[in-house]
Amino acid sequence: MPDDSDRANPLRDALDRRLPRIAGPSGLVIFGVTGDLSRKKLMPAVYDLANRGLLPPGFSLVGFARREWQDEDFAREVHDAVEEHARTPFREEVWHQLIQGMRFVQGTFDDDAAFERLRTTVAQLDAAQGTGGNFAFYLSVPPKFFPEVVRQLRKHGLADPPAGSWRRAVIEKPFGHDLGSAQQLGRVVHEVFLSDEVFRIDHYLGKETVQNILALRFANTLFEPIWNRSYVDHVQITMAEDIGIGGRAGYYDGIGAARDVIQNHLLQLLALTAMEEPASFDADALAAEKTKVLGAVKLPRDLAASTVRAQYTAGWQGGEKAVGYLQEEGIAAGSTTGTYAAVKLGIDNRRWAGVPFYLRTGKRLGRRVTEIAVVFQRAPHSPFDSTATEELGRNALVIRVQPDEGVTLRFGSKVPGTSMEVRDVSMDFAYGESFTESSPEAYERLILDVLLGDSNLFPRTEEVEQSWRILDPVEEFWARHGRPAQYAAGTWGPVEADEMLARDGRSWRRP
Repeated sequence: MPDDSDRANPLRDALDRRLPRIAGPSGLVIFGVTGDLSRKKLMPAVYDLANRGLLPPGFSLVGFARREWQDEDFAREVHDAVEEHARTPFREEVWHQLIQGMRFVQGTFDDDAAFERLRTTVAQLDAAQGTGGNFAFYLSVPPKFFPEVVRQLRKHGLADPPAGSWRRAVIEKPFGHDLGSAQQLGRVVHEVFLSDEVFRIDHYLGKETVQNILALRFANTLFEPIWNRSYVDHVQITMAEDIGIGGRAGYYDGIGAARDVIQNHLLQLLALTAMEEPASFDADALAAEKTKVLGAVKLPRDLAASTVRAQYTAGWQGGEKAVGYLQEEGIAAGSTTGTYAAVKLGIDNRRWAGVPFYLRTGKRLGRRVTEIAVVFQRAPHSPFDSTATEELGRNALVIRVQPDEGVTLRFGSKVPGTSMEVRDVSMDFAYGESFTESSPEAYERLILDVLLGDSNLFPRTEEVEQSWRILDPVEEFWARHGRPAQYAAGTWGPVEADEMLARDGRSWRRP
């Protein structure tokens, strides 16, 4: 009888690092497939994965929506989305293979007949494409529909995998609007899917530069010895957008910047920046350390002095006149929803005691940028006179998440000349210059991880609930205390946010 080596695939190269990252037989069902997220991100990501050889030959893609489309209409929609938004070049042979497994099911979320058609479609694809009964259900729909969709999946047997296969649910943020609603949503979803079958998408965690935080800290000996209260003065985490709310008034008003960004993206970035080294790079170990550090986050007693909520007013952005938030279409004249939020947090543990973490996010700010700045303390003693170092700031390590992805290290250096003058200089690492391969889109990595069952980059229930425990008291305070501050579109936020840091003897970085 031949041994396993006789049956080894002669075309497989053991040095090909893609092998452990190629999905097995599987399919993806997208609810809300006609929406912007699906058209601009999900469908192009599926094509890019196929183009890179990371999907199985029989991969299946099923769209579910209200449109009265046939399979051919859906395929045309995917084709157009791929041509417009895909990261990799269009190749006819890849498209031809992908289109074999594309199907469309028309219906609404309360339509039992539509879910029966979906069940039949999944069974047919199993037979025709060899998906092995493995399907992920992507809920690219408003959160109010999450419970109805997962209950329909259970009712029609779609959530129950055949023996030896899997079924998974992928849920887009927001995960509730406060702790109570997040817990209720969790109960509904976990009635149908086990905890390891639920993947909560925070697309920021799919970005290369966010994952590089872990590599930077734990694959090098250079940074970790000074990554603590003995050397770090403070940390600033910024996510700035240069756009307004666009057509999202219906979603955004009543949610605001803090719920939309701080609760998920920025607190996840804080957790990765501040967590202890995990025992291994697996999902359980990462989640344990992130949950531990989020559990140690403490709000200052004086929320009036340590938090800021603001709205943009009319101003100039990119050479064009921009209207204020209250003048945006669909926004009530008396709305108190914040388009800017800043908060000062502490972490009550040995590593970070006394080090403030300043988080800020806003729309209609000076430019689009997301970064983490670890700002170090000044040297405890300077042998130079004050005139020699008057242009010297604090050392800082800045991780640029987007755009211009990379890392900058700022430190002091002597200015050439006959006198001793020390001034800030920067060493810069840019992804685009250091690597020949372009970074995959966040959704490529996250969809592939779902198909592989790898939950490293997906927030767990405990992380989501800890985040709401941090933010809820802030939102409750804002709800009780007056109206938001104001800042002109195109600026870097309200003067109140500058004053918040000035009281601590610090200032915001200008990205």
